[in-house]
Amino acid sequence: MFKKRMVGAVVGAAITALVLAGCASDGGDSGSGSDGGSGDKPYVALVSKGFQHQFWQAVKAGAEQAADEFDVEITFEGPDTEADVDQQIQMLQTALDKSPAAIGFAALDSQAAGPLLQQAKDSNIPVIAFDSGVDSDIPLTTAATDNLAAAAEAAKHMAEAVDHKGKVALVVHDQTSVTGQERRDGFVQYMEDNEPDIEIVDIQYGGGDQAKSADLAKAIIAANPDLAGIYGSNEGSAIGVVQAVKELGIDPATLAVVGFDSGKAQMDAIRDGLMVGAITQNPVGIGYETVKAAVEAIDGKDLPKTIDTGFYWYDSTNIDDDEIQAVLYE
Repeated sequence: MFKKRMVGAVVGAAITALVLAGCASDGGDSGSGSDGGSGDKPYVALVSKGFQHQFWQAVKAGAEQAADEFDVEITFEGPDTEADVDQQIQMLQTALDKSPAAIGFAALDSQAAGPLLQQAKDSNIPVIAFDSGVDSDIPLTTAATDNLAAAAEAAKHMAEAVDHKGKVALVVHDQTSVTGQERRDGFVQYMEDNEPDIEIVDIQYGGGDQAKSADLAKAIIAANPDLAGIYGSNEGSAIGVVQAVKELGIDPATLAVVGFDSGKAQMDAIRDGLMVGAITQNPVGIGYETVKAAVEAIDGKDLPKTIDTGFYWYDSTNIDDDEIQAVLYE
């Protein structure tokens, strides 16, 4: 049995098409409207946390679907890595300089983005937060996974995998974004509230970078030879942990790995028995709902404080089920 939380069903066609987009080497892509809104349609600028992972390509696919449906132009871009706060801030500044009708923003560092968000507010440009959210009251709504609940679900499955006892560790993508904080805190809080015989021995931050996350995982394992499990909080983190397990030649039956997000490497790891399972979000839904909310904001409509785009737990028992396949991305 798997956990299912889906709100506002979104599309199927974009899911199958998103892999054709590929990853852009320059960290940005113009989506539906490469001229930054020089046409007659309302222009919505989307600045994400990254561009290198297939997760963001899936978000972009959903945004493009909504742009077509609601007849707006969009641009979609993100920094080269999820550690490049300065690059993201420059992208946000560039987006503001184009005077968009609305902005969608997934903050790497809410504090660093604060002055530009205030600039948007002062210019009467509605801001829609997505994925990570923004630690600010300026965004009108946030289209995102309930990351606290999703991380708690990952912790629940980790506890089951380690027979509710032993030492576990976390490799988290960052501690400055809302997603990083909530995917850490939701996991930790679940263990503290429900698993008295599980000890969290270490939490490290790898910036979502696979190589760095692998090195951190190796160091954690070296310091804790009796470690029972490691949780990776996003695609790059989880793949890094799997890579560490493979390179160290560890029997996966003795070290449970639980991940977050999807991507071919995680899916392969689950099928190969290297990973217990992972949480998948609804990235196409995140992109779609962000653009939809931006259009509603432009039209002056009231928006809910949050738009829960849902999540699923998937493992070897359900990875090929139709409803899971619909929200996985390679």
